[in-house]
Amino acid sequence: MTQEARDHTDLVAVPHPSAAVDPAAWTCPAPLRDSPTIVMGHGAGGAMSAELVQHLFLPGYGDAATPDLGDSAVCTVGGRRLAFTTDSFVVRPTFFPGGNIGDLAVNGTVNDLAMSGARPLFLSTAFILEEGTPLEELNAVARTMGEAAGRAGVQLVTGDTKVVDSGHGDGIYVNTAGVGLLDENVHIGPDRARPGDVVLLSGEIGLHGIAVMSSREGIEFGTTVESDTAALDSLVQHMRATGADLRVLRDPTRGGLAASINEIAVASGVGIEITERDLPVPEAVSSACGLLGLDPMFVANEGKLVAIVPAEEAEQVLAAMREHPRGEKAAVVGECVADHPGAMVSRTGLGATRVVDLPVGEQLPRIC
Repeated sequence: MTQEARDHTDLVAVPHPSAAVDPAAWTCPAPLRDSPTIVMGHGAGGAMSAELVQHLFLPGYGDAATPDLGDSAVCTVGGRRLAFTTDSFVVRPTFFPGGNIGDLAVNGTVNDLAMSGARPLFLSTAFILEEGTPLEELNAVARTMGEAAGRAGVQLVTGDTKVVDSGHGDGIYVNTAGVGLLDENVHIGPDRARPGDVVLLSGEIGLHGIAVMSSREGIEFGTTVESDTAALDSLVQHMRATGADLRVLRDPTRGGLAASINEIAVASGVGIEITERDLPVPEAVSSACGLLGLDPMFVANEGKLVAIVPAEEAEQVLAAMREHPRGEKAAVVGECVADHPGAMVSRTGLGATRVVDLPVGEQLPRIC
């Protein structure tokens, strides 16, 4: 395990009773919520990220900001509806089983647009490079980005490059922004879930987070776990072709399925109940999570989506998802209810229920 991982996953050793105790020097997976400095949890996509937006960025931006600052924004320009998004990628290591930071950046940005129902069209690419980074690595990342953009049907149209001193970066960081077009009749958003709606999941969860962590820490699980990074626009368009009301779409990246479901529950004011035995969790991911004490619902994904649809249209949408290569293992995993609004509840294999709260800190640092 690296020093960085130890810093963010273990409490420091308990000092001898005679030694001076400095609680401010302790570190923990769930950092103190009133920390005066930025900690890893602020970038995890969980409760601390939400608090940073709500209590620092929005007040700081003032009237210049929209109220939500979500993963993507829908704007109207000259009578046309546009989706716009931006994202930054700092994954370590740069190359991991199943992909690298290049296709991760393209796919992640395409997916943020697709989750609003838009057709992704154009992407920008900006690089922050550490002095001393091998050009061979940068070339491999650039080629991968071009290939991923080609598969997704988007154009890379503008960009920027900055270099920081050696020791003041971590190889390659990438920022991407994307623009897409929405049809007038498309209205998809996290606030549209209603009691009685069905929750669909497009496939197996936890692959990306475990792939990155195993590569970073050199942990072997008896088989190679590969990232699921992939563009989901074609899957979304296939689902839309059914004519069903796709109320909510979300790609469960940082914070995993748990973060996405909690955010939808809060935005829509509904309770969402997930049945654990119906979750498609690969055996390798389940074994890795059991070994490391992780919950698969909190592990990041980069090529899966959650869809919430009316109950009467769920079978139709599920069938369409299973027809698509990115949705062959799609499953019904839960439902929206009127009880416990704003909360996610999981039904265990023994029939008990447990509240699955929005994650506070960072389980797996630097997964995207």
